[in-house]
Amino acid sequence: MTYAVLSAELFKLRKRPAVWVVAGLWILLGLMFGYVFPYLGSQGSGGGFGPDGGQSPADLLAGTLPADLVPTLTSGLPMFGGAFALILGVLISGSEYGWGTVKTILAQGPSRTTVLTGKIVVAAGISLALVLTEFVTDSIAALLIATIKSAPAHWPPVAELARGVGVGWLIVVTWCLGGLMLGTLLRGTALPIGLGLVWALVVENLIRGFASLLGFMDFIQKWLPGTNGGSAVAALGASTRGNPGVSDAVSGTHAGAVLAAYVALFCAVALIVFRRRDVT
Repeated sequence: MTYAVLSAELFKLRKRPAVWVVAGLWILLGLMFGYVFPYLGSQGSGGGFGPDGGQSPADLLAGTLPADLVPTLTSGLPMFGGAFALILGVLISGSEYGWGTVKTILAQGPSRTTVLTGKIVVAAGISLALVLTEFVTDSIAALLIATIKSAPAHWPPVAELARGVGVGWLIVVTWCLGGLMLGTLLRGTALPIGLGLVWALVVENLIRGFASLLGFMDFIQKWLPGTNGGSAVAALGASTRGNPGVSDAVSGTHAGAVLAAYVALFCAVALIVFRRRDVT
């Protein structure tokens, strides 16, 4: 893999407005649902947040303070963050087919393996950059709320922050590479994004919904990327109540191993298909 391939991939993504829109919406919605709405809700006098009145105003406020930075941030990654990451992955790989530039790129000299490996590396790098950016913006929001409420700003230990970044990156890169694989398999953007979002937001939720009723559904859910992402977040301390996608179906170790396996699987499938199939 050459520097030119990575540079070209980054240049294309920087110049594409859709990438910035997706990334911006991701960060904005993370702030709104992780900090702004919970803070506003904590100022009310209602019985609590959620269909069962689960979280009290005091609990909502506590979740917006620096001490709860890691669970608050990561709780949005299994479902909504994963959906945005999937879209980014599709844009990274599928856009070339819409532009008709796949043959042009390969005609310049780099091998198919080099080209797709460059996309995979860029996807992993962007995933990490987005997680770090969200940590920074959420930290600022948490500090601002603590200042407004005159609450102590007790930050998590460095080891916990590092663990949060690592788990968050693993969840995001799994979905991003899943989108990259779909874009490569289906050679486009619209269909892969549609199918990927249906799977992430509908199919997995239905399977989890029936897991308590059907034994084989419970077995299946323990091997799904969404369930394992939610369980990895739950292992960091995120509540399973009021946080869509957060689950304690499996242990944190099991979740990490399954997500890593999905990363390897998505990369392998994309590479094999891209190398063996005609580009047109």
